[in-house]
Amino acid sequence: MKQQPLQWHPAFQAAMQIELAEYQDWLQYEREHNLTQKPLQIDLLIIKMEQGRRIEKSIGRLFRRYNIIEYKGPSDYLSINDFYKVTAYACLYQSDTQKVMEIRPEEITITLVSGRYPGKLIRHLEQIHSARIIPAFPGIFYAEGLMFPLQLIQNSALPKKENIWLSRLRPGLDVEEDIAVLAQAYQGKDENPLYSAVMELIVRANKKQYEEAKHMCDALRELFADEIEEGRQKGKAEGKIEGRIEGKIEGKIEGKIEGKAEGQCLAFIEILRRKVQNGKTLEESAEALEEKPEDIERLY
Repeated sequence: MKQQPLQWHPAFQAAMQIELAEYQDWLQYEREHNLTQKPLQIDLLIIKMEQGRRIEKSIGRLFRRYNIIEYKGPSDYLSINDFYKVTAYACLYQSDTQKVMEIRPEEITITLVSGRYPGKLIRHLEQIHSARIIPAFPGIFYAEGLMFPLQLIQNSALPKKENIWLSRLRPGLDVEEDIAVLAQAYQGKDENPLYSAVMELIVRANKKQYEEAKHMCDALRELFADEIEEGRQKGKAEGKIEGRIEGKIEGKIEGKIEGKAEGQCLAFIEILRRKVQNGKTLEESAEALEEKPEDIERLY
């Protein structure tokens, strides 16, 4: 059965709303905004409903009143033609009104987003338009001297702490640094359609990593089912088992888990060891690994 292609744009639009959630009271989002009656569509149009308000988050610092955004998925790239196409969209958006200058040009910005560094486009803007390219923030470049203020965002290079979802909107995520963090951020938000749209797409794009993480946790739960239940019943405090548990862990892994599952469990244990070495508490380690503290108490 042919696999359906991943639909990155809806997830990107949702991720942008999540990242700018603290400003949601005065931002209006219009997905695939129709420029004309014919199917000319802006990927995302963000309108500031309250003038004078400033977005402090780096991805929205450039925004003015009308903000036109073009997004390219991980397998695509920003081309020179994309720049001219979106500039034309901005011109059409400004001119397709009932009154002259109803939308003022100086209130329009353009944002081009891609997971890849747009080197060819940047060189073209510098050589042909004498644009000044400024590294404004990590993963964000401003282009000055063009018709409209423009920013280029390489979402894969954005700071992960500031942009939890947008920076991870791609395949090839790391189990510990990315998937565990997303799982923690997703807790309690599974009923929210924005979070669900992004999470579903990321899981599909990183199916192998999520399966490996799941197998690790499932194998460990099965391996230590008796000990976990005993700990729950007796209410054992952390730190009582120390050295003897290491031998029990290694013995049980050797005896009961073979092949791939063994490597997964050992990897899980190694991740936990690193967290302990970095001074993480039992609760902090459990939260990062998306496990209950009592389920990893003996490993800890």
